[in-house]
Amino acid sequence: MATMSMNKAIHGAFRRDLDRFVSALERFTPGDTARAHGLAVAWANFDDQLTYHHEGEHEIAWPALQAVGVSPEVIAALDAEHETMAAALADARTAMAALSGSASQPDAEAALAALRRLREVTLAHLDHEESEIEDVYLSKHDDPVIQAMGRRFGRVSPARGGRFFAWLLDGASIDQREAVTSMVPGPVVTVVSTVFGRGYRKDVAPVWHT
Repeated sequence: MATMSMNKAIHGAFRRDLDRFVSALERFTPGDTARAHGLAVAWANFDDQLTYHHEGEHEIAWPALQAVGVSPEVIAALDAEHETMAAALADARTAMAALSGSASQPDAEAALAALRRLREVTLAHLDHEESEIEDVYLSKHDDPVIQAMGRRFGRVSPARGGRFFAWLLDGASIDQREAVTSMVPGPVVTVVSTVFGRGYRKDVAPVWHT
């Protein structure tokens, strides 16, 4: 059995990207328009993945978790943290757009401050969420409600699924990979991420690996 849930593996990808953005912005050279553009491409993916994940939690995960015993009070607290994160995400979105257009030192400094703030509130939320529901995901892995939840999350287009898995596995640990394949068969993950994740590998991964 996997040692972590698929949800925690996804959280790991968010943590990786936030660290990557902060590190890249700390080292950003003013006037480097190519780097600013690359970071904007990577940001568009991150912004989409985080927004989609949280919308899915509201629509799909929260009702399922309440059905297997998570209290409404816990869900309400997590929702309040989502609101804080949404505000920080909006600020970071504005800052990254400005940097993409100017590549200037002031905009790089503003983007760094916004990403540090986003990382701070996001990590606090992810840590809290995992402390409350990670054990639920693991202990209820085979519960029909959780299994149905996973199937609903899986109802996405091949393009979205391919980009998601390519992103999720880019730098994933062994435990994180095992968590993914405990929910989705390994050959399926490989095919989908290889065939439909080409855009991520071509446009986003090089931002972090070149």
